[in-house]
Amino acid sequence: MSEIKRPPLSRHALIETALSLLDEVGLDRLTVRRLASELGVQSPALYWHIRSKQELLDGIADAIILAAGMGPPSDGEAWQDWLARRARAYRRSLLAHRDSARIVATATRLSTETLKLFEQELSALVAQGLTPLSALRAITACTQYVNGFVLQEQAARPPADDLLPLLEQAPTLLKAIGEGGAAYSEETFEHGLCALINGLDS
Repeated sequence: MSEIKRPPLSRHALIETALSLLDEVGLDRLTVRRLASELGVQSPALYWHIRSKQELLDGIADAIILAAGMGPPSDGEAWQDWLARRARAYRRSLLAHRDSARIVATATRLSTETLKLFEQELSALVAQGLTPLSALRAITACTQYVNGFVLQEQAARPPADDLLPLLEQAPTLLKAIGEGGAAYSEETFEHGLCALINGLDS
């Protein structure tokens, strides 16, 4: 029987494998030992490429953020439209992986590549008339909104049928939900995003 050929061990291979393992087992069961087993090596071999589990999680967070497609607005694109597009892409990237919002929210260090792209985004907003501070606050506000929204989307919660007896005691809330006011729907996300960006623009 021939041995399974594995890709050479590298930081990129570690992070890509960790992302797949994250989707399979979740953050609470993702360990360095389990990752090493998945890669067919002993745990100490991983520490040539990552110094700690936190560094691994930072690498995962960075990969998720970059997968959303960072970068400045397109030519002629208003910063408000760009910010909405950026937020939607970021949410899609987070939703592509289990427990991703928890990982990104606790990241301690991102890559030089991410920092350079972020600097390009800020500079582009300043070129459109924002101050450096207002540009930073605009991007940060939208990023934190998306993080919080997805964190709730990915949280475990009881089935809707279990909540029905409770909701029947709140007829106005029940009516609002029936009219499309589900807490974590696409419409709810868009409503909050538009309200946030309109507020930044005022």
